[in-house]
Amino acid sequence: MERPKICMTLTGSTLSENLALLEKYRPYIDMVELRADFLTDDERLLTRRFPALAGMPCLLTIRRLVDGGQYMEGEGARTVMFARALSFADSDKSKNFAYVDFEEDFHVPSLQDAALAFGTRIVRSVHDMKNPIKHLAQRLDSLRTSGFEIPKIAFMPHSLADVKDLFNEAARLKDYNHILIAMGDLGLPSRLLAAKLKNYLTFVSPAEKRDGIANLGQIDPETLNNVYHFKTVNENTKVFGITGWPLVATSSPQLHNSGYEGHNINAIYIPIRAPVVKEAVDFADSLGVRGLSVTVCHKEKVLECAKELDEKVRQIGSSNTLVREGGGWKAYNTDGTGFTTALLNFTGTKDLRGWKVSIIGAGGAAKAIAWAVKSLKAKACVFNRTLSKAVALAEKYGFECEMLPREPSESTTRTLRKYSDLIIQTTSVGMDAAPPSTADTDPLWFYDFTGKEMLFDIIYVPSETPIMKRAAAVGCKVCNGYDMLRFQGYEQFELFTGEKY
Repeated sequence: MERPKICMTLTGSTLSENLALLEKYRPYIDMVELRADFLTDDERLLTRRFPALAGMPCLLTIRRLVDGGQYMEGEGARTVMFARALSFADSDKSKNFAYVDFEEDFHVPSLQDAALAFGTRIVRSVHDMKNPIKHLAQRLDSLRTSGFEIPKIAFMPHSLADVKDLFNEAARLKDYNHILIAMGDLGLPSRLLAAKLKNYLTFVSPAEKRDGIANLGQIDPETLNNVYHFKTVNENTKVFGITGWPLVATSSPQLHNSGYEGHNINAIYIPIRAPVVKEAVDFADSLGVRGLSVTVCHKEKVLECAKELDEKVRQIGSSNTLVREGGGWKAYNTDGTGFTTALLNFTGTKDLRGWKVSIIGAGGAAKAIAWAVKSLKAKACVFNRTLSKAVALAEKYGFECEMLPREPSESTTRTLRKYSDLIIQTTSVGMDAAPPSTADTDPLWFYDFTGKEMLFDIIYVPSETPIMKRAAAVGCKVCNGYDMLRFQGYEQFELFTGEKY
């Protein structure tokens, strides 16, 4: 089969703006969709010129508000706008629109006849911006009014289970002349794995313009090509992934996909967002995913989904890695060893004997880090907003514990000073956050660093969190979690593939 085309959606207000974006991303795409509903009134009159200026196949779309677009005028005016854009066809077909999008309830015989006469293929689309669409095979058949149309179904899933159903139904389809899309953040797998859906194309959008259509869940063409190597994905590509919630930012796909490319392995590693980890595991089971990285906030709950636990997982009590083995999932933990390697590189020591360490947090990541700190012979205190969790983790390793307050506390500050050789921040507070430090962006916002502490924050996006910036400003040596990500990812890669990274 021919791989799905990469179609970039253009939502600029002028043709010149759209053409500038096209030139920037031209090496990564096969065609463009001109969303004429985003053009100003004056620019809409010039729509007919766009294909000749673009120099590549163009899809004309004038999307109505009800279908997630910006066009609010009546159907009569929209019909005229389509007619202007398709009229006066050039004998050189490359100067005409190669495709036009008509919704399933938009039937204007003269426009359809003109499209067929001019060699313009009709994308016959249906959109549901609020709910999933079921019985896809029947809906696709009903959208085809002739053999020249490409039926398109796009819907908003309520859960990852709806995306799973999309892949299950697509697996039973025999043709490759359709477009199936689950929109929003949950639907990203439907775009990255368009080949598995037998899709005719997948949509992307320029990084500069995604805010205008953020609800669609498109990614930019450079990421699609350079991180996910989309053009090499086919029906035989092995799938791996990372699950968590909200999973706003992760560098794991770049790490793993670069490894597959370097080892010439036909595989792809994708984000599988799910608020409930069982949904992600069910999705992975359905698609035949071979391995899963597990991140916030699923590292403890995922143990319920595993058929077998590695010994290190039994010791730590959390897992960041699932590998399909013997018909089920085996849980591993690479956080502990990944953190140990990164931490010793940071401290320049062979162990932490004689060190007093503060561990901020008591979740799945903190469990692996507490295991590592104990293995390195340090004394530690666990700080957590929920004291019972801090107590449970501290007692396991003979550490002290203290409640982490939302308001300044002399007791907490005194204990932090006592265990201030190294402060390890393990929570998600500060992820994707910018200064200043507040209770929402900095778990130790009330603590005044002296400059003598070493701070290791396991967050790596942003590369400098508010707490890191504050500590570094007074002379503290600081480190983010990127090296931990690398080292635990290398171990995961070997578990997934059997190859050294």
